[in-house]
Amino acid sequence: MSNRLIRRLAVPAGALAVAAAATFAGVGAASAHVTANAPTLSQGGYGVVNLVVPNESDTAATTALTVTLPKLKSARPEVMPGWKTTVVKDPATEEVTSITWTALPGTPGVPVGEFAQFRISGGPFPEQASVSLPAVQTYADGQKVDWSQPMGANGEEPEHPAPTLTLPAAEEGADHHGGSAGQSGVAETSTASDAASSSADGTARWLGGIGLVIGALGAVFGIGALVRSGRRGTETSGDDDTRRGDDARRGDDA
Repeated sequence: MSNRLIRRLAVPAGALAVAAAATFAGVGAASAHVTANAPTLSQGGYGVVNLVVPNESDTAATTALTVTLPKLKSARPEVMPGWKTTVVKDPATEEVTSITWTALPGTPGVPVGEFAQFRISGGPFPEQASVSLPAVQTYADGQKVDWSQPMGANGEEPEHPAPTLTLPAAEEGADHHGGSAGQSGVAETSTASDAASSSADGTARWLGGIGLVIGALGAVFGIGALVRSGRRGTETSGDDDTRRGDDARRGDDA
């Protein structure tokens, strides 16, 4: 195989490896903070909010999470095996102000290198374009991370940004309990499904990044194999030519 052809194959393989590494790193960076999403929730409405909580510690599990809510008339945490929930209400208005999840003794919490999703069903949420849901993440070693910092005035992300929901304006004639009139149950179910799909999409990106890296490595190894094969072919051809020359000389001598 010519050196020119080897270079032509090696350059795209190297570029693919770099792109895969960048994609892989980007997914990790995007998943580093506690985030919130609620795809079907609108301003002034009810719905399901999904909090995605990654464990950023190298040594300790996440054992508790507290999220501050904007005084909701109704807020119910989803049942999570291995976790106890505490709902705190304003004593004067009975509105829900926060929910805390605590890992039960003997359970793993959120292990190192993993993440968990904590869901809330409730409302009505404020009639505003975005809603901040400050959260405190507690680790087994006593460390606490306060996810409450607002975005910078120039749009720069702080070190510990508060989970934030972006809420579209409610459609005319919509039922504030989760969608069009008579479809509140469907809307909440769809929200939970969308949240699960979001998690699956994140997993798919990780797997896609791994696939790109493996594919790039396979291309590089394939080039190496072709080079070795070409060398063996050249050596074998040379040996054959030598043998044929020896046979010819012996015939002339005879």
